[in-house]
Amino acid sequence: MSTVTAVPIAPIKRAYVLWLWIGLALALVAGVALAQAGATGIATTPSGLRYKVMKQGTGPHPTDSDVALVRYEGRLMNGTVFDKADQPTALPVARMIPGFTEGLKLMSKGAKYRFWIKPELAYGAEDKGPIPANSTLQFDVELVDFMSEQQIRAMQQMMMQQGAMPGGAAAPAGDPQGR
Repeated sequence: MSTVTAVPIAPIKRAYVLWLWIGLALALVAGVALAQAGATGIATTPSGLRYKVMKQGTGPHPTDSDVALVRYEGRLMNGTVFDKADQPTALPVARMIPGFTEGLKLMSKGAKYRFWIKPELAYGAEDKGPIPANSTLQFDVELVDFMSEQQIRAMQQMMMQQGAMPGGAAAPAGDPQGR
């Protein structure tokens, strides 16, 4: 015959149970918040550039040696618009602020992205006109097209050889006074 000795479990204080429930609730809230952050589609590059793909493009991506044709709107985090290009504007990819350059190289033709560029990838501690020092910048960018700087130079040279003027009109023949 064996005897089993029962050892009673010491009661748990109500305060411990309360802290356990609070911890579980906080873990649940944190999990939901992380799930929602992932659902927003915002990605971060190793440099810290945050971006969201609003519309996916197709084809290759621009490189540092390309000139991108883009529409964009730049805003401060308080919503103030500091720059905007409604018409396609040519921008040399490698000569932009580092965050904008990095973002353009992620895009394909026809893509629309939103970038959040931290100060270290923008203007840092410098004031730049309407942009205060240490500002995070938000850009909505549409990549219309891009081509290499060499292609653009060749096109410009060909236009100059054909006598075209910068506005696209042909150079006038003869005397400008019409004599």
